[in-house]
Amino acid sequence: MRFEIVTIFPGLFAGFFEHGIVRRAQAEGLVTVGVHDLRAFTHDRHRTVDDRPFGGGEGMVLKPEPLAEALLSLGITPKAERPSLSQSQIQEADAASTRVILLSAQGQPFTQAVARDLARFDRVILICGRYEGVDERISQLYCDLELSIGDYVLSGGELAAAVVLDATMRLIPGVLGNEASGEFESFGLADTAIITNQRGVPRSQHGAGGLLDYPHYTRPAEFCGLRAPEVLLNGDHLQIRRWRREQQLRKTLANRPDLLKRAVLSDEDLRLLRSIEPEEK
Repeated sequence: MRFEIVTIFPGLFAGFFEHGIVRRAQAEGLVTVGVHDLRAFTHDRHRTVDDRPFGGGEGMVLKPEPLAEALLSLGITPKAERPSLSQSQIQEADAASTRVILLSAQGQPFTQAVARDLARFDRVILICGRYEGVDERISQLYCDLELSIGDYVLSGGELAAAVVLDATMRLIPGVLGNEASGEFESFGLADTAIITNQRGVPRSQHGAGGLLDYPHYTRPAEFCGLRAPEVLLNGDHLQIRRWRREQQLRKTLANRPDLLKRAVLSDEDLRLLRSIEPEEK
């Protein structure tokens, strides 16, 4: 999979790509990243990428011309000029196509589900906004999606681009050392969507099904007077699995109750929730 990042600050990404999973994924050829300096697509001596907004207002806006040239250099033409495809052809071509994304505070929320969808594509182009934003015509003409990583405003889209890249990349087969790591975590898939070869060992986890992850513990068993839960130390996978599911529900109810409305919940989950809710009040 290839990521292309269009930014006025390409140097911001240098350290991020030299560490951890991102570095390893590139070294193993699973992911490639291209960072493109937007100022390279200007034609004046000041390399101007912004201008004052029409209608007045504070701040500056990224101009459309340099962004359009940067996208053209990546083979992206306006949507109206792209070949017309039937719905079946679009679905067939999806896995081998490109998604052009504008990082913007006005975008739809970036979620694990969106990351999972992006991981299907061969190439993702991330446009980093700056200043007051990007000329709206770039989104209208070129972008498939506008994404926001949260309900707050950043100085630019570079941090958001790094977040989208990291969250998407780790869902690509082979990137994580343990393939199941991407399945059993916060916002992950439901049990019915997970296929994991256990070689006869009962699974000790539930798929999150849109819930938060359960608490994790490691050695030593006792730390600063607090002991890891005994259920995790007894080796009974079924008991551990039940305990972890209850903790997922407790953690989600306490920190993100909004997730419960769209989570995949079994009858047993609902019974557990009814017993937990009075304790949390």
